[in-house]
Amino acid sequence: MKINLHEMIFYGFHGVYEEERKLGQRFIVNFSFETDQNEDKKIENLEDTIDYTKVYDIIKNVMENRKFHLLENCANTLLDTILAEFPKIISAKVKIQKPSVAINGILKSVELEMERSRK
Repeated sequence: MKINLHEMIFYGFHGVYEEERKLGQRFIVNFSFETDQNEDKKIENLEDTIDYTKVYDIIKNVMENRKFHLLENCANTLLDTILAEFPKIISAKVKIQKPSVAINGILKSVELEMERSRK
């Protein structure tokens, strides 16, 4: 089974520049994870699967209550925390989009994508 949490929007204080960590900005997060498909037929109750509201809460907490200089550190923290909390997750992928980028040029956003697997 694969579960996707699409376009979660958080206000966070991440970035290399002090102003980014002081003033903050919006971040758009997509998070997907997979479980063992051989276990899918056994799902009858919430306890048998991954409660994606708890996954959301972890992402929200990390994005809004921590400060990272690099999105790479933020993505690693999200993946490590969620995989540690949910042993049934066999792989996960996070995309963090930063719409307001401190670049002297025109672009819509920067997006970092990172995957992790127990395999």
